[in-house]
Amino acid sequence: MNTRTISGKRRRGSALLTVLWFSAALGAIAFSLANTVRGETERTTTALEGARSYYLATGAVERALLYLQWSPSFRLPDGSFRYYTPGNPLLPLSFPSGEAVVEIMPESAKINVNAARPEELFRLLLYLGVEPERAREIALGIVDWRSPAPGPTAFDQHYLSLAPSFRARHASFEEIEELLLIKGMTPELFHGTYEPDAEGRLAPRPGLKDCLTVYGAGGQFDVNTVEPAVLAAAGISPDVIAAIIQARRVAPFRSGAQLAAFLQGAGPVLNRLRVGGNSIFTLRATARLRLPNGGLSDQRRSVAAVVKLNPEDSNEPHHILRWYDNVWVR
Repeated sequence: MNTRTISGKRRRGSALLTVLWFSAALGAIAFSLANTVRGETERTTTALEGARSYYLATGAVERALLYLQWSPSFRLPDGSFRYYTPGNPLLPLSFPSGEAVVEIMPESAKINVNAARPEELFRLLLYLGVEPERAREIALGIVDWRSPAPGPTAFDQHYLSLAPSFRARHASFEEIEELLLIKGMTPELFHGTYEPDAEGRLAPRPGLKDCLTVYGAGGQFDVNTVEPAVLAAAGISPDVIAAIIQARRVAPFRSGAQLAAFLQGAGPVLNRLRVGGNSIFTLRATARLRLPNGGLSDQRRSVAAVVKLNPEDSNEPHHILRWYDNVWVR
């Protein structure tokens, strides 16, 4: 074999090797591009589902608000409520595009954070699982935040050592989220979390935002929606709390007379409870989209609103005090 033939074969081999490397490079680029397109498609789908879920939850809040307003006026022939039965803490709603559940929480089911006694705050924190020393510090921090002070307090000195630094307002809480600034507070304690029950299963634990409010006088609590932690903070015995929770699981209390008969012999407990809320409610909706196969999406989106229902002769039927675009739900 002459030199020219060997050189030609080498050139053909080099060309083939170059084509193979070029094909491999193109394949890698195509694979990377396909993965990128797939990832972007999934992210776009997730974002679209999130947006649709948001508007579904928003519509659920608006419908629940209408049902609250219409409830006293619209009854079925048997006397039952057509749209919403007062006392029910949950209102399930069905839409063509999905399902939503609206939690209806009267602010009268919570303790007024600006009027709560230190011992009530301490008992509330203990019930929520806070160790005694830390519970005492948080309770005193809440009292310090809302109380006038002639100069910097020990809590102020702690806040001023932080970055960024600040001082306590030393005035009434205007928003319940101010609790997140209190020394010793954590997001889990404020928002709530999950913890194992006696059988080892995870059970939701309420947060301070479910137990404290900046609205209302903080006198009597709505018996159908009040958290057990609030009842414990009010000094109600564990036996009575357990009886109330068990009874309202069967059916909500409908009248003060029914509640009085149920609590007969329970002492001054009745003075802390009532049936029904005041005019201010928190409506928290969690929505899930309906899939093409009829099932529900695993993605959930929650929004909430604090609303005040105005008298019937008012120009506006309601007033939205606060709106939460994205709210953490246990």
